Amino acid sequence: QVQLVESGGGSVQAGGSLRLSCAASEFTYAYMAWFRQAPGKEREGVAALIIGGSRTSYASSVKGRFTISQDNAKNTLYLQMNSLKPEDTAMYYCAAKRGGGSWYPLSPSTYNYWGQGTQVTVSS
Repeated sequence: QVQLVESGGGSVQAGGSLRLSCAASEFTYAYMAWFRQAPGKEREGVAALIIGGSRTSYASSVKGRFTISQDNAKNTLYLQMNSLKPEDTAMYYCAAKRGGGSWYPLSPSTYNYWGQGTQVTVSS
């Protein structure tokens, strides 16, 4: 059973930083990503990458502030979030996709596996 477990969420003031982690039970995926969903809003792609590759994709709203990375030895995906803003407040989810088929990095429908989420709250 594939498992993705997020951690690292919390409450922080605007301008602060957090690092989210996503521990995977296996790292045989081809692609992984971070999504977020605020109350009353649709789930949106934040950042994505190719496992073992260098290509990354970011939402325009987080580009230059967030960095997605991977540690293959630890089967862990990270999201470093700097210069946080109140509008970054949301539940953050880790997602994964095995190889095959088209990859739309920030599209939720691309991904087959999801974690339970970790809450990020940014106060002004």
